[in-house]
Amino acid sequence: MFLYGVKRQLQKMPLPLENIKVLDLTRAAAGPFCTMILGDLGADVVKVEPTPKGDMTRLLGPYDHGIGVYYLSINRNKRCLGIDFRNGDGLKTLRRMAVKADVVVENFKPGTADDMGLGYDDVKALNPKVIYGSISGLGRTGPYGTWPGLDQIAQGMSGMMSLTGQQGGEPTRYGVPIGDFTAGMWCALAVTAAVAQRHVTGEGQRVETSLLGSLVGLLSLQGQRYLSNGDVPNQSGNDHPTIYPYGVFDARDGPLNVATAREEHWQRLCVAMDMEDLLEDPDYADNTARMRNKEKLRDILNAQFGTRDAIEWTKDLMEHGVPSGPIYSLDKVFNDPQVIDQGMVERVLHPTIGDLDLLANPMKMGAFEGKSVRTPPPLIGEHNVQILAEYGFSAEEITALDAVSAIGAEEGQKL
Repeated sequence: MFLYGVKRQLQKMPLPLENIKVLDLTRAAAGPFCTMILGDLGADVVKVEPTPKGDMTRLLGPYDHGIGVYYLSINRNKRCLGIDFRNGDGLKTLRRMAVKADVVVENFKPGTADDMGLGYDDVKALNPKVIYGSISGLGRTGPYGTWPGLDQIAQGMSGMMSLTGQQGGEPTRYGVPIGDFTAGMWCALAVTAAVAQRHVTGEGQRVETSLLGSLVGLLSLQGQRYLSNGDVPNQSGNDHPTIYPYGVFDARDGPLNVATAREEHWQRLCVAMDMEDLLEDPDYADNTARMRNKEKLRDILNAQFGTRDAIEWTKDLMEHGVPSGPIYSLDKVFNDPQVIDQGMVERVLHPTIGDLDLLANPMKMGAFEGKSVRTPPPLIGEHNVQILAEYGFSAEEITALDAVSAIGAEEGQKL
């Protein structure tokens, strides 16, 4: 019994999606972000890139040793197959691979995959148990179904930009392509759920989302304000739309976030700042009063916050049970001891860059064994022979595909 227990402890816990084969036909941001998550979870992701230039994000600066950092940021834990999508033999190769794939993911403009013979109906006819993930800009159907939809377009059409920015200012986009990344996360969640369901039913299915839908789905309380009361919320800058004080304040060395989400937070804030007299002032008696008088209260609080640095206030307020924190630039983010402790950057060896620091997956799982970045973003066609052999192609067939340029690789990666 003891020896059996030791053996169990020595066995490595498998990753959640280990042995799940993903044929990744995506490019740009939303789709690759989805398949990166699937790769993090252990899926064998084959990223199919068009030859000769590869995914468009490879060419978007700034660069690290000639590779776009955009590409590097969302393509870890994948292998790469270089295919000429304009070559009939290249498309036949993908259709043949689809037979053995557990999951196919695409984010082409609606109708494009069908035109290539790689749409859901085409793939399902070859592989009835396939899970087919699709990400579109605005949705595959409806009056805008054929329109291209990029991230900023979806941010605007979802209403997100109308809620973001300074009060009375211009609608403002997020600092990252939140529509792309949110759609990628929704799709990854749908794919993993479909994999779990297939274990029960034995059936595959199509799962899909869009940049527009993913952002409308995040409207949460702001969307519900309209649905329940007909309110049309506007930009509220860095202030919470319905709670005060909850926003950005001016410490001696820079901005500071303080969030009194509950009444006891407000009471603790007043104690921590030696301003208990505010608790007796009817202008600040409850949240409704504080919202009504927030500009006057802002000036009072900022006068006190300006006497100390943001991190000093943070430590003091946190000790008093008041949520708070400094607002960092990225150089400070990656040098913060808490970020370092949480392992949010992992180093991997890239074949041309060398040591490459990448963002890690923020999920903590025993199966990760403390490391979510197992392989670097691949080179174009880096794994052509290996992948095709695993999908049942003979050496002669692979040579023939290379001879007609149906497959390809960047310099130094030729057969």
